[in-house]
Amino acid sequence: MSQDIEMNYTDHLGELRKRIIWTLVFFIAFFVAGFLNVGLIQDFFVKDLPFELNMTSPGEIIWIYFTMASIVAIVGALPVFSLQIWLFVKPALTPKERKVSLSYIPAIFLLFLGGLTFGYLVFIEMILPFLMSLNDGMFNEIYTVERYFKFLFRVTIPFAVLFEIPVITMFLTSLGIVNPVFLVKVRKYAYFILIIIGTVISPPDFVLQLVVAIPLIILYEISIVLSRIVYRKKLKQQQEFMEDES
Repeated sequence: MSQDIEMNYTDHLGELRKRIIWTLVFFIAFFVAGFLNVGLIQDFFVKDLPFELNMTSPGEIIWIYFTMASIVAIVGALPVFSLQIWLFVKPALTPKERKVSLSYIPAIFLLFLGGLTFGYLVFIEMILPFLMSLNDGMFNEIYTVERYFKFLFRVTIPFAVLFEIPVITMFLTSLGIVNPVFLVKVRKYAYFILIIIGTVISPPDFVLQLVVAIPLIILYEISIVLSRIVYRKKLKQQQEFMEDES
C-alpha cells in the first residue's frame, strides 16, 4: 500500500516537473523574442510622447531590455501556463469540469491583455497629462527611461492582474470556495480595497482616482453576476445528481 502511494506521489512530481519545464520553455522563447524586439516595443510606447526620454546611466538600457522582454514573456507564456495547470489537474476532473475549466484559459489571457490596454490608455490619456500640467513651466523637465517605464508599469500591471477578478471568482465559485451570497456580504470591504488600489496607482486627484476605481468596482459587480450563474448551475447539477441517486 505504501509503495503504491509512493509511486503515485512520484508520478505526480514527475507530471508537475513536466508542466513546469514546458512553461519555462515557452517563457524563455517569448523572453528571447521580446529581447530581440525591444526596439520595436519601445518605439510603440514612446511614439506619441510629448517629450524625449533620457538615460542617466548605462545600466538603464540593460534594465529596459530585461524588463520589456520579461513582460513579453509573461504575457506570451500566460496561456501556456494556464494550459499546463489544466493538464496537471485534468485527470481529477469530470468530462464536464474539463470542458468548463478549459474555457477559462482564453478568458484569462484576453482579460490580462484587456487590463494592460485599459491601464495604458488611462495612463497615457489621463494620468500623464495631469501630472505634466502640474509643472506648468515652473521647472525644466528631464524624463529618464527607467523612471518613466517604472511608473508606466506601476499603473498598467495592477490593472492586468485586477482584470482577472471575474475569471478567478467564477473558478472559486465552481470549487465551492466562494459563492454570490458571500461576495455580496463582503461587497463594502471589497469596494474599500479597490478604492485604495485605485488611489495607490493614480495621482492625488479625486477625479482621476474615481476614474481608476470605478472600472474596478464594475469588475467586482460583474464577478458577482458571473458567480451567481456558476452557482446556479452547480446547484442544478447537484439537484439532478440527488434525483438520479434517489
